Amino acid sequence: MKQRNRKKSIKITRGASSGWLLSLLIHAGLFFLAGLLVVFTVQQREEKKFVPPPPVERPKMQLKKPKVQVKKNKPKPTQRIVTKVNPASMPEIQLPELGGVADGLAGGVGGFDLMPNLEEVTLFGGGQTIGNDFVGTFYDFKRDRSGRPIPTDPSEFVEELRRFVRGGWRTSQLARFYRSPKKLFATTFMIPPVKSSVAPAAFGEMETGGWCWMAHYKGKLVHHEDIRFRFWGMGDDVMVIRVNGEVVMNACWPEGQWGSYGIGGDWRSDAKNDFRFYLGNNLSRGGDWIELKAGEPVDMEVILGEVPGGQFCSMLTVQVEDEEYERNKQGGPILPIFKTDEPSLDLMDEIYKTMVTDEASVTNGPVFRDYDFSAELEEKEEVVEEVVESQYRTWTLNNGQSFEAEFISVIGDRAILRTADDQQPKILFRDLSSEDREYIDLSTPPSYDLTFVKASNVRQVETTPYLNEDPPRVNDFVFGAKVRQRNSQPYPHELTVEYFAIAQELLGNGYILADRRTSSFIPSKENRFAHEFSGDSIEFSEYVLDGERVGRKYAGNLVVLYDKTGRVVDYSTSNDWLFEHLDNLKKIPVSRYFDKECRRIFPTSPPPTRY
Repeated sequence: MKQRNRKKSIKITRGASSGWLLSLLIHAGLFFLAGLLVVFTVQQREEKKFVPPPPVERPKMQLKKPKVQVKKNKPKPTQRIVTKVNPASMPEIQLPELGGVADGLAGGVGGFDLMPNLEEVTLFGGGQTIGNDFVGTFYDFKRDRSGRPIPTDPSEFVEELRRFVRGGWRTSQLARFYRSPKKLFATTFMIPPVKSSVAPAAFGEMETGGWCWMAHYKGKLVHHEDIRFRFWGMGDDVMVIRVNGEVVMNACWPEGQWGSYGIGGDWRSDAKNDFRFYLGNNLSRGGDWIELKAGEPVDMEVILGEVPGGQFCSMLTVQVEDEEYERNKQGGPILPIFKTDEPSLDLMDEIYKTMVTDEASVTNGPVFRDYDFSAELEEKEEVVEEVVESQYRTWTLNNGQSFEAEFISVIGDRAILRTADDQQPKILFRDLSSEDREYIDLSTPPSYDLTFVKASNVRQVETTPYLNEDPPRVNDFVFGAKVRQRNSQPYPHELTVEYFAIAQELLGNGYILADRRTSSFIPSKENRFAHEFSGDSIEFSEYVLDGERVGRKYAGNLVVLYDKTGRVVDYSTSNDWLFEHLDNLKKIPVSRYFDKECRRIFPTSPPPTRY
């Protein structure tokens, strides 16, 4: 009985085991089918990889060969022609005078010549010799040779100059007076009416008052062909010219309590129209006729000076025998200025600023040197076709594949591009080359605040104690720029800031580039993503000349931010036309004049007030 029960129990146990195995098999099959479905679904949703399109055959841009227009005309006054010339025909180079012991001590503490500013252009000469110029030395009769003040009034000054002329123009006679160490090299003596303090400033004597001073010039007078001519000129107060040891013109101020005209000695003019037509501050004087043989230089000296202060003027022109000249409003001839070289545009600016139109011709007439560049030359004007840069560039992936596309934007960690067939692939930054990542950086710079900075300081200018005149109004400006990044977006690339400070002439509508500076930096936490810089102090003077207020005033600014490739990132301006003509503005030298299209112009000349 007990045995049958045990067998029955065993059968029941076996039956349960078979069912469990069947259930397990069924569930395993179901899981297998589900796995296949999951794998299939994942494979269906896998993102497609970007496959660079095959290179697109786009027509290459045909660049036209630059057209060259050939003009035949005389060289412009500003051209410099470098050529191989027979040394025998070159002008004798004029070196600064090496005087005796007395001359050497005349400068006192300024015994050693200062290093010249080779780019300097003033009415009294430049900082570099060209060989056929006149070497100018400045003397201040209000100081001794060591620079200490000494009592000298206008009458004593005039008497000293008389003795100098009567004594044969020997500079040893001036040994006890201060001599500036700075030399200037003049190619012309065309100084229209200016404040008399301009002269000492031109020679680097900024603190010297504008009275009782003299500038002495020495050089060679030569012409490339035979010529007979005479000087016409006017000096306020002093201008005397000596050629080959003889006074050929005394154009000193003819009247007044100081007796300036007596500086020139007994010389008198025999010119037909002497003292008839205005040239600058007074009527011009005609000099003696001078004959030069081709290529044969003679000695020439000029003294200029100011007696009581106020206005100064020294204008020297040339009349060539048998030449006919145009007439001005006075009915007088428009004579060419005396010159030993074609005047540069910068020098013409300085002359035109205060010279009444048609009182003299700046560009016409003879050039006194022993070589001639007036022959017709072929001037080539190059016209280059403008090429528009394509926005497509070659992109390179880290796997070596490359393709052409245009950059559109950045979304997250991907660059959005556009291919020639109008696809817009989204490329991970990490898949791009370092050059491509930098290109995107430069194409998406942070935003910046640009600020123009200016500060001014009013300065008193010493005026003459011998005249009742209003002192010039002088403002010393310092310009600068600030740039500040608006956020902390990383931008590890160099940026360049450039500012343009703009002035405007008081006498006309022309603009002046007062200052221009650049500075570079890399935005970082260390510099607080900001940069600031400024330039040197610049003088803005304003004064009355013959009833007209002349000078300049501040008129505007432009600040431009460039990336390392020179591309404009941002800009700030007071006048939109400045940025619109930025390419032209960059061609304007500092201190030069331009119009609203940023094209260079001459300054506005003053109107005639004496006739």
